[in-house]
Amino acid sequence: MKAPLRVSLLFFAAAVVGLGPDQSQAQSMFRGDARHSGVYSSPAPRQFTRVKWRFPTGDRIVSSPAWHEGTVYVGSDDGHLYAVDAASGVQRWRHRTGGPVSSSPAVAEGRVHVLSYDGRLHTLDARSGELLWKFASEGERRFEARGLHGMQPRQQTFADPYDVYLSSPVVVQGTVYFGSGDGHLYAVDAASGALRWKFRTGNVVHASPAVADGLVFVGSWDGRLYAIDAATGQERWHFQGGLDPLMANQQGFQSSPAVIDGVVYCGSRDSHLYALDARTGAEKWRFSTGASWVVGSPAVAGGRVLFATSDSSLLHSVDAATGRAVWQQQGLAYMFSSPAIAGDVLLIGVLNGSLEARDRHSGALLWDFRTEASKANPGWALTADRRINGPMLFPSGWGDALAVQAQRQFAVGAMFSSPLVAGGVVYVGSTDGRLYALE
Repeated sequence: MKAPLRVSLLFFAAAVVGLGPDQSQAQSMFRGDARHSGVYSSPAPRQFTRVKWRFPTGDRIVSSPAWHEGTVYVGSDDGHLYAVDAASGVQRWRHRTGGPVSSSPAVAEGRVHVLSYDGRLHTLDARSGELLWKFASEGERRFEARGLHGMQPRQQTFADPYDVYLSSPVVVQGTVYFGSGDGHLYAVDAASGALRWKFRTGNVVHASPAVADGLVFVGSWDGRLYAIDAATGQERWHFQGGLDPLMANQQGFQSSPAVIDGVVYCGSRDSHLYALDARTGAEKWRFSTGASWVVGSPAVAGGRVLFATSDSSLLHSVDAATGRAVWQQQGLAYMFSSPAIAGDVLLIGVLNGSLEARDRHSGALLWDFRTEASKANPGWALTADRRINGPMLFPSGWGDALAVQAQRQFAVGAMFSSPLVAGGVVYVGSTDGRLYALE
């Protein structure tokens, strides 16, 4: 995302640490599996027919849903984790935390794990919603910096309203791995919540870790991507991305890595997608987006890496081996959502309040779904052709404009949530507070 103006905005890989996920495991956490391939075993519809159901919560949803044994789990900024019947959209249970739940849940061994802005990892019985245990970090906070994105006064510290996600936990062989706003990567026992180890980075960790071949990979707002020994918590290597000491606009790993065939693919707000050797951290290639953030996590399928950019609103397909562009498609609005691959369909949420379904091989638009909030367009946040209405969203360079523009963006039902596909149905959340089931 460029410095404003104001703020310019296959099949699964084989084993996870030696074990191949079955279909349910491969849909029960963020990005589908522990390696974060972004690939789902169920095909997605190539034609949209209807909204199967819509489930309302009390506030915006930026959490991405997980599916396990006929139940969809999703967090809401109303402070609850919800379990919803996948077939009917009827609530099975809900659990109240002490803060917004913008983390995406992970389900394993009959337990569901999710982070809340109360600074705790909540672990519940997946069937009943009974609280099993909570693990307290040193506390949550958003990324912040002086003069962030060029805001005035330049010496004042501003919290970034587009640091919208919390880290989403990943569960591998009885251990839950997750990041925190306190700057640590944690490993805790999945059954008891006992701390196994924690690793300190230089800033907020809201990216979601990926696990492969005995290593945990995660990025931090300090601009580094880390590889940590999954058993000991010792650093194996780190990769330094770009830094922006002037206004912290072009720095930070908000994207979560995907680890496929010994390569780590990860986007950065320094406007690059990186491919690194998973064993050594050596750079294999980098793809420049020309000053637009890569916030969403890449999907990797069929020898291609597919990802989106923020304010340039582009979908990219690049060759996984070389980083050379295969195709790009112009979208209508900013994209923070991570693309999902289901059969030959690519699905991605857009901040204009729509979900796009595109052909994976060409990027051609197949269909899109638009929320009612997007159609109503409160505050004229969108133009008549559904693009971002810059003058309405970015009224000034003063710091309060950050909060104003974010609220106007959220009001149109923006889709920060990343879609999930199970049983031919697409599940996705919106900042209109609803979880949608589309087919």
